[in-house]
Amino acid sequence: MRARLAGRDHTLREAAAVCSAPALFGVVAAALLLPTASPGATDTAPGTDAATGSYRWQLPSGFPLPAVPADNPMSEAKVALGRRLFFEPRLSVNGRYSCASCHDPRRAFSDGRSLALGATGEKLPHNALALVNVAYNISFGWAEPQVRSLEAQMLKPLLGRHPIELGLAGLQASVCAALAADPHYASAFAAAFPQGAGPHQDAASPVTFDHIVKAIAAFERTLISGSSPFDHYVFGGRHDALSDEAKRGMALFFSPAIGCGQCHSGFNFAGNWHDVQGMTGRASFANNGTSAHPMRVPTLRNIALTAPYMHDGRFATLAAVLEHYSDLGLHAQTRGRGHQDRRLPQRPLTASERTELAAFLESLTDESFVRRYAADANAPGFTGE
Repeated sequence: MRARLAGRDHTLREAAAVCSAPALFGVVAAALLLPTASPGATDTAPGTDAATGSYRWQLPSGFPLPAVPADNPMSEAKVALGRRLFFEPRLSVNGRYSCASCHDPRRAFSDGRSLALGATGEKLPHNALALVNVAYNISFGWAEPQVRSLEAQMLKPLLGRHPIELGLAGLQASVCAALAADPHYASAFAAAFPQGAGPHQDAASPVTFDHIVKAIAAFERTLISGSSPFDHYVFGGRHDALSDEAKRGMALFFSPAIGCGQCHSGFNFAGNWHDVQGMTGRASFANNGTSAHPMRVPTLRNIALTAPYMHDGRFATLAAVLEHYSDLGLHAQTRGRGHQDRRLPQRPLTASERTELAAFLESLTDESFVRRYAADANAPGFTGE
């Protein structure tokens, strides 16, 4: 362990020298100082708490062990069941929609729309957040800090009526009956939720709506992405993993004047996080001038795959996003900050700086994360388009 940390410390010093930005120490040092749950990208980390049990996480370098609710322990069988249910169109009012319809693995589990669409075609109020490293979220949704678990969040798309997303309110029993009648699902639920495994176990059948939710949540906790060129550079010591342009963009990203790293901090570029050791702080929210109220700071990992951007999908490209932040910097420079969030840019960005920042943001793309679920996206019945 000491040798591993020493190697990372060397990479940290070199990266910081390139960036000459003290804030870089925050994002990398936070990962370097995490507990021992930071194996290499091809290593596994066994669980260290009762909820994780013997489940072996595939964790990238610098990533902590995720927190898991005590009433929904991880298991390989449960994750496999949840993965299948995530792509199951029978979990919708019309049998044509699934979780993956709004969270397409080919788009890093986002959907490419400005505003998400429900199973009946009704527009949702917000853009579909990418399901990248959600195991570490403190809260879920754009504007709901009170929603604190994947299990709680999932009830809204499954059962919500205004607007309808998957539209299963009132249909829970019939959905469970249909899945229980499928021999493959019946076997999978029995393996994932063995009889006698918990105080609330249904003696009649393991196929319950609560178990549907818990299985999908277990799968979503495994959607961990951390093998981007940035990770290869900072944690893998591959100094050629980033172009010179991306390295200059990284320096800008973590510079006090531009301020990107003040909101998008931490190993997940999403601010505070929750792991097996607890929460690093409150859920991170910010007001970037696109809404009347602060919105949750989303991860920037795989950001190049998740357009359009912002809570309402108003920006089609990263270039448009950077132009928006440049305009905020111009406003701060010429007219003062006023009520503007003080973490936002202090000055406008030049054209070359916007290009460099875009190169750095693109270096956060983990192609292996997308390839991992390519077969699911191509499966019969998948409705990601």
